[in-house]
Amino acid sequence: MELKDNVAIVTGAGQGIGLEICKKLAQAGAKVILNDLDAELAHNAAKAVGDAGGTCIPVAGDSSQPEIIQKLIDTAVSEFGRLDIAIANAGITLFGDFLTYPAESFFRVMQVNLGGTFFLAQAAAKQMKLQGGGGSLLFMSSVTGHQAHKNLAAYSMTKAALEMLAKNLVIEISEFGINVNTIAPGATATERTLEDLDYENVWSRITPMGRPARVADIADTALFLVSEKARHITGQSIVVDGGWTSVSPSPY
Repeated sequence: MELKDNVAIVTGAGQGIGLEICKKLAQAGAKVILNDLDAELAHNAAKAVGDAGGTCIPVAGDSSQPEIIQKLIDTAVSEFGRLDIAIANAGITLFGDFLTYPAESFFRVMQVNLGGTFFLAQAAAKQMKLQGGGGSLLFMSSVTGHQAHKNLAAYSMTKAALEMLAKNLVIEISEFGINVNTIAPGATATERTLEDLDYENVWSRITPMGRPARVADIADTALFLVSEKARHITGQSIVVDGGWTSVSPSPY
């Protein structure tokens, strides 16, 4: 129970990687505020964490909106008295050819992936500074922030930017005992990605370790980075991709 009595916020956690992170945090003793845009998903996910013995409160809403971000902070403080961990997991992928990519798609990707992360980090850091004792911020990047990927120009921009945000925050919040890091997952088997029936086969073939990541691979990395074992690690990005970025074959 290495995170006993810690309080954590995780956005975009109704399923997939985010939900697995919530489960791991709860198993480690943390009290979790679970956010998802979909209210039913958020409720069901929090119930699953609770049924497994964890403490988890759902807060539905668009985590790129300042009022929802503040609601997450307020819920953590009102329910549990503090905030120790904030994980900006929410993000969207809107594929599209660069030459015809619509403005509305571009700005929505920026709003969710960048705005949601930036302002959650800002609000969480302010609360951590106020209460004292430090804390941990964690952002969700992607291997597409390291390697070009067809039809993901806008998305890839945001993921590279999040890694730079983490580096920059080192000089902004280290004095308050807050560390900040980023995970860059590669291909990961989730409910969404496995809607493509060929996904597992394709990525197993082109990933050196012979399979795409499981959500537990990403969640285990997250758990380490927000734990006391990683307190002296900050401004870093850890790629979890089974070696794909070392060779980078295209799935197309």
